[in-house]
Amino acid sequence: MSDLTAFSDAAFAYLSDSGFLKVPAPSADTPCAVAGVAWDGSTTNRSGARMGPRAIREASHMLVDGTHPVFDLSPLGMLGDVGDLRLPNTSLERMREVLQREAAALIRRHHMLWLGGDHSITLPLLREYRKQLGRPLAVIHFDAHCDTWADHMGEPSGHGTWVYEAMQEGLVVDACFTQIGIRSPGERAAREYVRERGGQIFGARDLRGLVSATQLAPVLQSIRSRLAEHGHPPLYLSLDIDCLDPAYAPGTGTPEPGGLSTAQVLTILEELSDLRFVGMDCVEVSPPYDHAELTSQAAAHFVWTYLCGQLAHHPGAG
Repeated sequence: MSDLTAFSDAAFAYLSDSGFLKVPAPSADTPCAVAGVAWDGSTTNRSGARMGPRAIREASHMLVDGTHPVFDLSPLGMLGDVGDLRLPNTSLERMREVLQREAAALIRRHHMLWLGGDHSITLPLLREYRKQLGRPLAVIHFDAHCDTWADHMGEPSGHGTWVYEAMQEGLVVDACFTQIGIRSPGERAAREYVRERGGQIFGARDLRGLVSATQLAPVLQSIRSRLAEHGHPPLYLSLDIDCLDPAYAPGTGTPEPGGLSTAQVLTILEELSDLRFVGMDCVEVSPPYDHAELTSQAAAHFVWTYLCGQLAHHPGAG
């Protein structure tokens, strides 16, 4: 189906039992919506992220009767789940083309939460946000990997090139691009690409031992200062679950030891919740490697926390 405006509750009736937080498909005036992007054709190590959306949804089902302990609200009644988008599964460029087209109607209607999938899905989403908003975006990017390679093992694009491509295409405000948790091996040109373009990087080593809001205050303030200095451009969150140490997220395609803790990520999400985001994605959850559903549980909590924070500070999250 090429036009998501034709989607109806009947088409996705199954979501009443299996959607994120068990919510049904959204109506036209539902403030927020979840969509799955079940693609992992660009993974370079272990595949399986195409099964991430389903696993994150299932993990979220333990949250359906709960009010968020920080924001004191439940998103039920303000959220719908459109299911997994129908996408080509063999061509990266074709997938990105269709994803951008299918995302357009959803972005116009709802504050979107995208469940990946591998990280190659973020580029077409940024393209569509940039198109609709008419200006480049600020980005907060949690990841173990810098994703700034100029090619993808000899191919022009993949899940490790989207940051480079987004900057080259002018989709983002370079100075307002913040990377958190970076630690993977890589040549210096790639590791330092964001910083040399004027952005900022808080590597996992920089954050060791920093968990509370007080301890993380310099990071939080630096993000806020950059946004203020540049007139508060539209802000997008891209959260690669491998930002977490494998102890917290074993179910991912390219695990990197020495990562963030679940508590660190939750602190940052909670403390920055007053910022008005335009959308988020959570990617690279790979269920085949997810012992005891640790990874999908973390992902579901991150998405839930982000959503509740936005609704608490920006009712309607428009």
